[in-house]
Amino acid sequence: MTSAALAQRPSLQSCHVAVLAGGRSSEREVSLRSARGIVHALRGGLTREHALPRKVTEVELDLAGRWIVEGEALAPPQALARLGDVDVFLIGLHGGEGEDGTLQGLLASLGARHTGSGVRASALCMDKLATRGVAQSVGVLVAEGVCFSKVEWESAAAALLARVKALAHDGWVVKPRFGGSSVATSVTREVSQLEPAIRAVLATGDDVLIEARIAGVETSCGVLGNRGDDPLVLQPIEIRPTKGEWFDYAEKYSSDGARELCPPESISAHAVERIRAAAGRVYRRAGCEGYARIDFMVPVAAGVEGEPVMLEVNTLPGMTERSLLPQEAAVAGIDYTALCLRIVELALARGGA
Repeated sequence: MTSAALAQRPSLQSCHVAVLAGGRSSEREVSLRSARGIVHALRGGLTREHALPRKVTEVELDLAGRWIVEGEALAPPQALARLGDVDVFLIGLHGGEGEDGTLQGLLASLGARHTGSGVRASALCMDKLATRGVAQSVGVLVAEGVCFSKVEWESAAAALLARVKALAHDGWVVKPRFGGSSVATSVTREVSQLEPAIRAVLATGDDVLIEARIAGVETSCGVLGNRGDDPLVLQPIEIRPTKGEWFDYAEKYSSDGARELCPPESISAHAVERIRAAAGRVYRRAGCEGYARIDFMVPVAAGVEGEPVMLEVNTLPGMTERSLLPQEAAVAGIDYTALCLRIVELALARGGA
């Protein structure tokens, strides 16, 4: 950053933060819950031990694409004019235009600072197929997989099913190529369940990514930092579903959902460090900024651990009270308010406006 940019950089205490939430994706409700927690924390609702922004404004993006500012639904240009002197836009959306680079591109075109990754990394990591390539380029394993569109399925379903069946003998994970929060995702060991699972994904308008199911321990690893920094790779968290065998939408967001253990209890210290190293490499190669959460499976067979296998990268991970990233940060001594503030500070450090 130039000396001029540094001179223009506002202090945390002097800045106006606009928290954007909602949107039109299937993860809208999760986004609204994340935003409520963030706004409450930044306004000092949890603790007054930290220096806080001078002003925090909550902005909901509705299903029609309008921005609701002070109770009035406005087109984005009018909303931005109404908001005025915003120093940082904290992007609290999940999935869709909030996470795929669209919103990041709008704000970047205005020279506005925003939290999280930029256009390129956001678009890249929203695409699970492309993210697999990033992981492989830095020596991180991914599961065997097959990806196809609705057009490809309708023209060659039998051939695609044959490719899927050849992936593994322990089942499959069927998921949207671009969606998140495990919406329309399913795990099956039965060939008869593959077609319904595929059609459920295609019904969302997304492409289908099918990966070989990996038996083992599911974990997730948060990372904080900007490009050029030595990122802070947090302690991974182990995820133990309580009602099923995988971390689905209900397990993620219900009060009696999965048990989450940080640090992990079911894998070795060596595996933990391999996860952290892999997360750091993927984060840097993907060009992530601000913060992200990277999900892994550690294969376990007959008590023997394999190398961590990357599942996906979340550039705007959930920030509800029971979300994974805040739990990992807490183990590192970073409370929820401090985590929200650090995310804002990383955006300020990166510049923009």
